[in-house]
Amino acid sequence: MITRDTALRGVFPIAPTPFTPTGELDLEGQRRVLDCMVDQGVDGICILANYSEQFLLSDEERETLMRVCLDHVAGRVPVIVTTSHFGTAIAAERSRRAKAAGAAMVMLMPPYHGASLRADETGIVEHFARVAEAAALPIMLQDAPLSGVSLPVSLLVRLAKEVPAVRYFNIETPGAAAKLRGLIAAGGEAIAGPFDGEESITLMADLDAGATGTMPSALLPDLIKPVLTHHFAGRRADAARAYAQILPLINYENRQCGLRATKAVMEAGGVIRSDAVRHPLEALHPATREGLLELARQVNPLALRWGK
Repeated sequence: MITRDTALRGVFPIAPTPFTPTGELDLEGQRRVLDCMVDQGVDGICILANYSEQFLLSDEERETLMRVCLDHVAGRVPVIVTTSHFGTAIAAERSRRAKAAGAAMVMLMPPYHGASLRADETGIVEHFARVAEAAALPIMLQDAPLSGVSLPVSLLVRLAKEVPAVRYFNIETPGAAAKLRGLIAAGGEAIAGPFDGEESITLMADLDAGATGTMPSALLPDLIKPVLTHHFAGRRADAARAYAQILPLINYENRQCGLRATKAVMEAGGVIRSDAVRHPLEALHPATREGLLELARQVNPLALRWGK
């Protein structure tokens, strides 16, 4: 059984999905993204997540990207594959295929569709149990506002205890630190991997609450990692100083750009040829893009210079 001592920890950024200017998959760009992320010193990579624009990919494209990513990373770091779907059978099959392709873990949001279609608590537990049976992999539950599903600590602990594969929790809700603290206290050793997300915008509070990992974008994980390194070593003041230096960029990404920020910086840094997103998403306004790059130049993340 995975325990807090043996669980994966650290920085596990979301890999963006590069497109050509006309909207096709840029598979060579995807490989360059992955190489850049490995060079950023990440502890693992998550693919096909919301920040990968998974909601704009066909099933065939998902399969292509999963195999390209896992083949190219080739075990250099663990890869988490996002397999969320409202349909339990589809989520289970996606997870089974991820295991067969070499994933280290799968990540799922609770089942939801649209603004009002949700499973009840028993349905959520059964959903994750069937995924666990199909995949035989560790599972990370993504507790994100996007799903609109209320996941109280009591339900998360029930999941961890009734579905032993569910050992990791990516908490991205408002008040993440309080929820992480409550989850760790209530779940004990069943909560092997308490993570935060949301571009690491509440990272210091979440580390103080007991988080052992974070899932930011691929914009600046090389600058986020020292925050965790210092904090884990008991150097909280050093962690706070390192975090203060990068927080303006993280805040701008989170509040002004969303998933487009990583692509804009990686294009400027020569990692990818285009920062295109698929319709109905829109490109960054030129002024917003310049504001992002201005802040990025001040801290000089690897993504801004990797391909130059």
